[in-house]
Amino acid sequence: MDTLWNKGTEAAKAVEDFTVGDDRTLDLQLARYDIQGSKAHVKMLLKIGLLTEKEEKALQNGLDEIAGSIENGTFALGKDVEDIHSQIELILTKKLGETGKKVHSGRSRNDQVLTDVKLFLRDQVVEVRNGVLGLFDCLLELSEKYKEVLMPGYTHGQIAMPSSFGLWFGAYAETLADDMLMLRAAFSIVNENPLGSAAGYGNSFPLDRELTTQLLHFGTLNYNSIAAQMSRGKSEKAVAVALDSIASTMNKLAEDCCTFMCQNFAFISFPDNLTTGSSIMPHKKNPDVWEMIRGKCNRIESVPNEIALLTTNLPHGYHRDLQLLKGILFPAITWTRECLSMSEMMLKHIKVREDILDNPMYDNIFTVEEVNRLVLSGMPFRDAYRKVGAEVNSPEGFKSGVPTEKNTAVLNHTHEGSIGNLCNGQIRKKMTEAANFGHFK
Repeated sequence: MDTLWNKGTEAAKAVEDFTVGDDRTLDLQLARYDIQGSKAHVKMLLKIGLLTEKEEKALQNGLDEIAGSIENGTFALGKDVEDIHSQIELILTKKLGETGKKVHSGRSRNDQVLTDVKLFLRDQVVEVRNGVLGLFDCLLELSEKYKEVLMPGYTHGQIAMPSSFGLWFGAYAETLADDMLMLRAAFSIVNENPLGSAAGYGNSFPLDRELTTQLLHFGTLNYNSIAAQMSRGKSEKAVAVALDSIASTMNKLAEDCCTFMCQNFAFISFPDNLTTGSSIMPHKKNPDVWEMIRGKCNRIESVPNEIALLTTNLPHGYHRDLQLLKGILFPAITWTRECLSMSEMMLKHIKVREDILDNPMYDNIFTVEEVNRLVLSGMPFRDAYRKVGAEVNSPEGFKSGVPTEKNTAVLNHTHEGSIGNLCNGQIRKKMTEAANFGHFK
């Protein structure tokens, strides 16, 4: 295998295959970012006198040509080339000769790869943010649309108190706003420039790290060179924790939808073309999309723990173990984006049942309303509780407090966040503030 770090001896092929693993495939996702980092690095090398203007221009043009091949899909790794970083440098060397060999001056594979990963993660976090905003908007629109439609609320899986579809949809919207804060924190951590930290101990060249920070639009530097290298693993875990938070929300939403689609509930339904059938039972409309979202989100939620276990006993500095982070995190990012997109698509076609509470089995959800009415009329709370409880346990069952019209207008819920006062405007403001990151000039 053609490796730039080769000192004249060849490792056994089994060792090469084992240590490289599937990095050649995963690294293709980093190719464009390797170009971005290299272009900034080359411009900095010109400023500090390690390149002439002619050399810098040649390298920039060469990098632009490679970038074009990456974008049009013709860029590929030679079968004997270790990774995209080697491939790019080898292309430059073959094209530009001695000038091509100068591209790596003042940097190590360690800070080169770490810069690529951070640039990639930064873009991916922004894409996930956009997916979260799409799902959030959909949920808040549904909350407003169905804010007058009551449904039973549950605790311990038992019928509890009046809820509404407006409250249910809005709950997931606000939870996504909290998840966005986690994503914003992850963005801040990956938005720090490690380029120039070299192998973790800096460099004797007078590198201008502030310049590369500006050129790559990083928010700030990883100042300490060792700290920069220690951010490998930390950055991936920060993103994984944010994905975990989002996945937890989608997982619960998916489970609710699976449950509410069941004929025993029949609260919601979806068009036939968004459900699947059975090979033997012609009546089935299976919630396969929601089940896959639920399953993928469970896998996403395992990722922070997997990263923690991989990195927990590593001392400072680079270790080859860290290469495995890409195979853990990169698929989880893809799953998160897919689940956000599919959740939004499904909800755009949801049909809500508006007569759920006409069924007398749900009459008991109004017991608390009756207790509160009696308390407001002057009866002590404990006496009102016993009176209504006795009625519930009577042969006739609870009837006195069941409203004739079952909608939010007949319930006196006015406090913030209740079914009569959803505060969707405040929830949107919370999300807008949380999502205000990732806008590059």
